[in-house]
Amino acid sequence: MAEWMTEIILKLPNFIMAIVIMVFFYFLARTLKRILQQFLLRRIAQKSIQDISGKIAFIIVIFIGFFISLSVLGLNKLLTSVLAGAGVLGLAIGLALQGTLSNTFGGLVLSFMPKIRINDYIETNEAKGFVAEISLRNVVLRQTDNNYVIIPNSKFVENSFTNYSISKRSRIAVKCSVSYDSNLQQVEDLVTRIIAENFEQNEGETVEFFFTEFDDFAINFMTRFWIDMIKIKQEHDARHKAIKLIKTHFDKEGITIPFPIHTIEFSKNKPTREE
Repeated sequence: MAEWMTEIILKLPNFIMAIVIMVFFYFLARTLKRILQQFLLRRIAQKSIQDISGKIAFIIVIFIGFFISLSVLGLNKLLTSVLAGAGVLGLAIGLALQGTLSNTFGGLVLSFMPKIRINDYIETNEAKGFVAEISLRNVVLRQTDNNYVIIPNSKFVENSFTNYSISKRSRIAVKCSVSYDSNLQQVEDLVTRIIAENFEQNEGETVEFFFTEFDDFAINFMTRFWIDMIKIKQEHDARHKAIKLIKTHFDKEGITIPFPIHTIEFSKNKPTREE
């Protein structure tokens, strides 16, 4: 016990110094993380890259401080053992945490992908919504009803997704029908004109009109036009406006939008129930 107490007293300055070093490197890691994120903020608009880079820098600085603390404590043999066992431990962890590591590397890949950014509106096989977070484990989507969908990175990377926010302009289609006695050229000219007047088309963009098929009770058509769209709500607003315009102008011009009518016949011989 006396020898242990003597050894503890002799090692006490080194122990205090190791604690001071760890505290110093902790605050140094936080400072470097903040500086790196501010540096990337001025050069890279993608927030996920800023977050991931800051976390990686923080972890590296903490590990450097940990190894320096072990050296100050005179635990050189322990330090050598830690470094020697890192390979074996890394292999064991890799085998045990294949899914987790796959998500981690998937998060790194997603963070540096220019095709997906925070606040983009995307649609995957699982869900659709705004990208709220890209972490080392998963992608978080905020749906329009304010519910959140969490998708593991490995699953997200393996599947395809649609990003509606990459391009500012998108083309949408509105479908409708007219009766068989309608003047088809009048219908085409009217729809093309009112869409062009109410939805600005840029250079190289035109309003398209197609009759698509002879249905049982009507002739179906489709019109396609370009709108500003980086959010799905803009598509809903444009389609809502186009449908109201078509219906209003069809009513003025006496163009009928047909609909099926079902006739229900009741038998004259009403069923009776015997006592």
